[in-house]
Amino acid sequence: MTVWYKARAYGDRTLSWSGKTVLALGLLAVLLVAAVPAALFVGVILMLFGHVVGGLALFGASILAAGVAVVVAGLSGVRHLRRLIGQQRDRFVRLTGGDYRYE
Repeated sequence: MTVWYKARAYGDRTLSWSGKTVLALGLLAVLLVAAVPAALFVGVILMLFGHVVGGLALFGASILAAGVAVVVAGLSGVRHLRRLIGQQRDRFVRLTGGDYRYE
């Protein structure tokens, strides 16, 4: 049974706020990284028209924004993953040495 069907079977159909935040930050990071080539193109066009500082500033700012978005999305994703793993630990029973009897 896949995860989607398990979630539907148990009635867990919506994401928590932290899950939605992680998805939104990941989507923002992907969009900003995808916008870097467009910013490079626009920056080159600006430089061709004589606005060298503006073109370099545009390209540098797009790289900086994309880098910050990737770092923030990565850190929030790791925090969310640690929280999920912490919740899953309660469902498992830790066996001791005496529980491994083979007869």
